[in-house]
Amino acid sequence: MSGIKGPAIFLAQFTDDKLPFNNLESISSWAKSLGYRGIQIPAWDKRLIDIDKAASSKSYCEEIKEKCSSVEITEFDSHLFGQLIAVHPAYDEIFDAFTEPSLRNNPKVRQKWAVKKMIAVIKASANLGLKTVPTFSGALLWHLMYPWPQRPKGIVEEGFKVLASLWEPVLNTALDYGIDLAYEIHPGEDLHDGVTFEKFLEATGSHKSVKILYDPSHFVLQCLDYIDFIHIYGEFIKAFHVKDAELRLSGRSGVYGGYQNWKERPGRFRSLGDGDIDFKKVFAALTEIRYSSWAVLEWECCIKDAEQGAKEGAPFIESHLIKTLKKSFDDFAAIATDEKRNRKILGLE
Repeated sequence: MSGIKGPAIFLAQFTDDKLPFNNLESISSWAKSLGYRGIQIPAWDKRLIDIDKAASSKSYCEEIKEKCSSVEITEFDSHLFGQLIAVHPAYDEIFDAFTEPSLRNNPKVRQKWAVKKMIAVIKASANLGLKTVPTFSGALLWHLMYPWPQRPKGIVEEGFKVLASLWEPVLNTALDYGIDLAYEIHPGEDLHDGVTFEKFLEATGSHKSVKILYDPSHFVLQCLDYIDFIHIYGEFIKAFHVKDAELRLSGRSGVYGGYQNWKERPGRFRSLGDGDIDFKKVFAALTEIRYSSWAVLEWECCIKDAEQGAKEGAPFIESHLIKTLKKSFDDFAAIATDEKRNRKILGLE
C-alpha cells in the first residue's frame, strides 16, 4: 500500500452536543461508517477527551483507545492551545474565547496556561504512541504583514526571537518525548509561508521538533506554489490536512478579501473535489518525498453541508492514495551489470 495512510478525518468541525457527535465512541463509529480509518482528535474538546488526564494516566489512554477501537487515532490536534502561546494585544479579546473563563482578561496567565496545555498534549501523545502534534504558532507580527507603514528595522527578527523563546519549553518537552510539533502554515499565524517557517526554524536554533503540517488550501489563497512547497520542505512535513480551496479572480476584491464573509471572498475553502487544488499532484509529490503519515480530511466549505462533505471525503482520499512501485516499469529491458561492458559502452575499452 501507499506510504501515505488514510483516509482519516479531523473531528473539530463535526463535534456537537447531539449524537453521534457528542462523545468519542459514537463519533468514532460514525467516522468508521463513512470509510475513515483514522480520526484526528481536537485536544481541547472535553466531550471527546480530558487531555490533562490523558497526559498523566496511561490507563485512561487505553480506555480512549478502546472507545474508538474501530478506527485509529492519528494525532491529538492542539491548534487552539498553540494559538495562545503568542497573541498580539490587538487579538486578546477575541482569543480569550479559546481559554477557560477564569483566565480571561489576563494574557500572561493565559499564555502560561497554553504552555501547560501544549505540554499535556505532548505527554498524552507519547502515552498513546503518537509521534506528531499538529498546532498553530500564534502570532506577534501578523499586523505587520503588509509593509506599510514601513516596518522598523529589526522588528521582524525580534518578533521571531520572542516567538521562539515562548515556544522553547514546549519544544524542549516535545524533544524529550520524541514528538514532532507540526506547525500549520496558515494566514494569521507568524508561520504563514515557507520564508516565515525558515525564520522561525532559525530563531529556534534549528530545533529538531520544529516540523510542518501541510495544508494546500492556504497556499492557493496566497498564490503560493503548493507543489513546489512539498519538494522544498519535504523533510519537515509530518502532518497533512486534505482541504480544498478556490481563488476566483475578481475586479472588486483580491487576496485580502475586502472584509467579506467566506462565501463572498474571492478565495474560499471548498469541499474536496469542488475547488482548484490538483490533489493527484499533491499526493504524488508527497509520495515522492516519502511522506508516510496520515492524510486527514479537514472539512471546511462555505456552500456544502458538513455531513455531505464528510461522506464524500473518505472515497476521495482513498482514490488518491498511491501504491508505490515495487520495481521499475522498464525492468523488462534491464541489462545485467558488467563493468567491462560499461567501459566498452563508454568507449574506454
